[in-house]
Amino acid sequence: MQKKSKLFFALIFLLIAALACANPLGGSAPAPVNVETIVAATFQALTASAPGSEPTQLPQPPVQDSTSSLLPHSIYFLNTDSAALAQVYRLERDGKTVTQITFEPAKVEYYDVSVVDGSVAYITNNKMYTVNADGSNRAMIVDGGVADENNPYLTNISNPVFSPDAQTIAFGYKGLNFYSIVSGQSNRVLENQINDLGDGLLVPQEMYWPEKYTADGSKLIITLGYYEGASAAVYYPNGNALVRLKDGEGAFICCGNTELTADGSAFYAAYPSLGMFAPGLWRVDTSTGAVTTLINGDPGNGTFHFADDPYLAPDGQLYYFYTSLPSGQEFINRPPLQLVRAAADGVTNRTVLRPETYENANESLWAPDASFVVIAEAPIQEVYQGGMVKLIYTDGQKGVISLIPFAMEMKWGP
Repeated sequence: MQKKSKLFFALIFLLIAALACANPLGGSAPAPVNVETIVAATFQALTASAPGSEPTQLPQPPVQDSTSSLLPHSIYFLNTDSAALAQVYRLERDGKTVTQITFEPAKVEYYDVSVVDGSVAYITNNKMYTVNADGSNRAMIVDGGVADENNPYLTNISNPVFSPDAQTIAFGYKGLNFYSIVSGQSNRVLENQINDLGDGLLVPQEMYWPEKYTADGSKLIITLGYYEGASAAVYYPNGNALVRLKDGEGAFICCGNTELTADGSAFYAAYPSLGMFAPGLWRVDTSTGAVTTLINGDPGNGTFHFADDPYLAPDGQLYYFYTSLPSGQEFINRPPLQLVRAAADGVTNRTVLRPETYENANESLWAPDASFVVIAEAPIQEVYQGGMVKLIYTDGQKGVISLIPFAMEMKWGP
């Protein structure tokens, strides 16, 4: 491959990695060229908004009494409004009522929700705003200026992440930044490293954007974006220390595809495809960055092992999606995964919990007690973002519940 072609490929991969961090795609491969058209058509077909010149709220079923709540928390998500622009919505705890939170004249590209009060931080038109849980008190807090479409990593704001106490918003903008709710000021703690190769060709050496805080706020999982590829790291806000991953050769850990343990001492990551990277399941110590391979996706014995969306439950068991397939294929995408439970090592006493297989699930939210998982399942294989929202009990005796027709970027609210 010639140098310029390789540079172009690297930049395309970086953009895919950045999209993955904003949209948890479950480790899926890049979509075909016409996916944006497919996604747009899917949005419009599945969104229940009535047509009109102004964004409107989705029709809402009658509010149920709190005693009939299906969900432990509300679920925030992205969907399109009547103008086909992505907005932030909330699915209430009854599992039926949908409330529109943002009404922007341009699409919402990134957002996060405070688990303290349900307020939202979001980015649209390269500006970051906050808004109350009821959609009131909209305020712009960071202006990224005019975005450079040719070099988006130079100017684009991305990935707002609330601290657990909702007093700070971490975000990506020319590096890793923290915005103080109290002072109204931003502070950049890590500066993106960009190489100028001449003739206007700029490529990232290392870039930084946030993903999620530990529950006590002492650690922040971030993504490191490179010229070729990406990785994860752990940042300590108190002390400005960065812990990089180590002993993780061959592990694909990045872009928000991680699940922290309750005490924040570790996080799990998995990758369910075979191609540019090998599949597998890994555990990372957040204090040292040490990576432990729990499932080697390609052990060389004629079988590939695929895992996705791992979650360590309060009972000490690891829940995740899994399958194994015979080798012989160079590329495997969308394998038929099943819901399983195992010991914390991911292998001991592994048990299939349900008979169904899931090939088009793009993202998931685990119930805090692992009694169920909420997934967004695409209607067709070519859609790699969002889908129909279903509640799947880990008790195989219970049925699957369909919640809403479409959601993307699901996050638990308060």
